[in-house]
Amino acid sequence: NQASWSFVDSLALHMDHYVAFKMTSRQVFISILTLAIFACNSTTKNMDDKVQIDPFKIIGISVKTTNENGQSMTDMGQLWDRFYSKDILSTIPNKTSGEIYSIYTDYQTDYKGAYTAIIGCKVNSLDSIPEGLIGREFSGGQYMQYIAKGKIPDTVVNKWKEIWNKDNELNRKYTADFEVYGQKSQDQENAEVDIYIATE
Repeated sequence: NQASWSFVDSLALHMDHYVAFKMTSRQVFISILTLAIFACNSTTKNMDDKVQIDPFKIIGISVKTTNENGQSMTDMGQLWDRFYSKDILSTIPNKTSGEIYSIYTDYQTDYKGAYTAIIGCKVNSLDSIPEGLIGREFSGGQYMQYIAKGKIPDTVVNKWKEIWNKDNELNRKYTADFEVYGQKSQDQENAEVDIYIATE
């Protein structure tokens, strides 16, 4: 009868809404999950990414130091102070950009031993090296890229501590590692600094 048909029609309508709701919820869940996976992958890519670095040349100033007993913090602080107080940036010829490189090389052993630190700029030639500065050429190769985000220098120091804690699994070459201070590093409270670690 009509009442029965109305009940059936009503039940069918409710079932359609229920199925639609389930599908919508499922689709929303899948969308959220997809975005979460994408965000996770994007973060991993930005924070821990293998890249190929071409050979490059640097002119700058240097110091021999070690991480032992916090000596590098003192030495690097003095080197940075000299770089800015003496306006070394303006004296470097043949710069390829305004980015500043902080390079760690000539490792005696690993991160626990002595090494040479260089602050300078990438250049296209080492034919003219001003007095008091040094010029070095690096072969490039495979690197692991990290991004330190936050207040300088704390964020860079903390990122290096993370890298040191992973030393056994990174298969580091200990040839030349470096930081790049570009446009995004200008905001001291919310900076981004690229860190490159040479790996096998």
